[in-house]
Amino acid sequence: YLPQFGGYCAYGMSEGYKAPIQPEAFTVIDNKLYLNYNLEVREMWLKDQKNRIEKASKTWEKIKKEK
Repeated sequence: YLPQFGGYCAYGMSEGYKAPIQPEAFTVIDNKLYLNYNLEVREMWLKDQKNRIEKASKTWEKIKKEK
């Protein structure tokens, strides 16, 4: 699987910023790999993942175009 959001933390992306990840903190949803900052953040991510994915996707569209 290729990580979503350029390999940055999906939770952080849903909050509007790029954050590093801990490789053990991941989920696969609909055959897509989402990485998180750490296992604690992963738990927060899992509580509202659908909404978080929508927010992160919007942020990623803006951020990925920046240099």
